Amino acid sequence: MSDSLIYAAGLRKSFGGKSGDAVEAVRGVDVEVRRGEAFGFLGPNGAGKSSTMRMIAAVSPPSGGVLRVLGMDPAVSGSAIRARLGVCPQEDTLDNELNVRDNLWIYGRYFGIPRPELKERVDELLEFVQLTEKARSKVEDLSGGMKRRLSIARSLVNRPDLLLLDEPTTGLDPQARHVVWERLFRLKQTGVTLVLTTHYMDEAEQLCDRLVVMDKGLIVAEGSPLDLIREHSTREVAELRFGVASDGDSHEALAAKVEDLAVRVEVLPDRLLLYSEDGEETLVKVHERGLQPAAVLVRRSSLEDVFLRLTGRTLVD
Repeated sequence: MSDSLIYAAGLRKSFGGKSGDAVEAVRGVDVEVRRGEAFGFLGPNGAGKSSTMRMIAAVSPPSGGVLRVLGMDPAVSGSAIRARLGVCPQEDTLDNELNVRDNLWIYGRYFGIPRPELKERVDELLEFVQLTEKARSKVEDLSGGMKRRLSIARSLVNRPDLLLLDEPTTGLDPQARHVVWERLFRLKQTGVTLVLTTHYMDEAEQLCDRLVVMDKGLIVAEGSPLDLIREHSTREVAELRFGVASDGDSHEALAAKVEDLAVRVEVLPDRLLLYSEDGEETLVKVHERGLQPAAVLVRRSSLEDVFLRLTGRTLVD
């Protein structure tokens, strides 16, 4: 634990009464986040990500297990932990009636930062998130990407040791997402430890050194994005789209004809996915079997393939 900013062992969180109707959102997870890394929580809705993050943020007490944040017990030292955290929630909680600079200034005063130091810090943060020219603009006049960058800046006003980000780029267009990614990467370079939840698999691949995949309150996989792909998928995926299946064959029947050509074959309503180490070679063998897909695509395996294999393709409400 000496170099861990977060350490959890058998961490649990239950909601509801003490009787059998209690819901166990987090069912005994082990997590360790090291200083200076970017760590991610992935999982479908209801997996327990947000409950875990709220316990780490010292705003929701654990129901069981061990949790240490910045070397302290949240149940005993919650205020001390929160003073050293930066939290960027999924929904922006900016004050729309204030301008950009005042949003940072007033938030900084909550931490008791002296005025001369705070002025310098606000200027630095505006420059860091590229909002200096918008300092006097009202928040309601900003674009979604600008608001997100302002939220990140506000979460940094107390110079936190640990920054918690909940879905940092949800709702942003691709250009705004990449700007936020670049700012977060620069933060990591300065030594800030990042912990984030995200539904974007490419975001997790871009930002996270390590991550866990959660499902139904449990951790089902842990590692770097590359290690998870190597462990739970293949190097490449061949996607075959047949349109109206040849000779009236269903996709299931077509899958049976090629299942020995790949490590794994997945049947989807509109295509077959053939997981193998060499997608092009797999396609050659498919054509040798007399099958003629209407369209083909060979791509590398991604974190999304791992995520869907571990948590399923069924929508979770």
